[in-house]
Amino acid sequence: MIAPVTPLQQNCTIVWCTKTMKAAIIDPGGEVERLLAALRDHGLTLEKIWITHGHMDHAGGTAALKDATGVPIEGPHPDDQFWIDRIAESGERYGMPNARGFTPDRWLGDGDVVTLGETVFEVRHCPGHTPGHVIFFHRQARFAQVGDVLFKDSIGRTDFPRGDYGQLIASITTKLWPLGDDVAFVPGHGPMSTFGAERRTNPWVSDEALAEAGE
Repeated sequence: MIAPVTPLQQNCTIVWCTKTMKAAIIDPGGEVERLLAALRDHGLTLEKIWITHGHMDHAGGTAALKDATGVPIEGPHPDDQFWIDRIAESGERYGMPNARGFTPDRWLGDGDVVTLGETVFEVRHCPGHTPGHVIFFHRQARFAQVGDVLFKDSIGRTDFPRGDYGQLIASITTKLWPLGDDVAFVPGHGPMSTFGAERRTNPWVSDEALAEAGE
């Protein structure tokens, strides 16, 4: 279930184990009461908060959600600590004065797994948009939440502090593409797509575009 939040319309995603109805909220950027209402409406019990990266629009509501529920925060990679430390400052700038920083209960790294009820998601460290960005992949469902690494017809920005275009392209081609063309993904903003569709038509990272760029 995708719930765009904040004025930046960030795709907060609620995933759950269908056997146990235990849920994780991925990237609670804000509007925490709305997210809690969505859990109640679907009969879900929040078990985890998962964070792809430390930007305010993805993580600004994390502290408030933890205050309300007490569940553990997992992610991102520790290289995004400096972004988490800036959340309150960014919130003031974007008219979200309730955004606050936090300390994850568990930092995540490449190859880690996170569990939700009886389901397992794999973690891939995908730097480039931010240095500590991670994505969450459910192998059986052929589904990924990729934050701001990849979008339908676009890629994440790399003009932020410690962004790196070369790293981002490498993350997409060496961490995402091997998961399979059939994998459907939720990006940090905008509509869903599949890795295969992006390899065919994305003007930045299609196979043809990368070949022309010599990458």
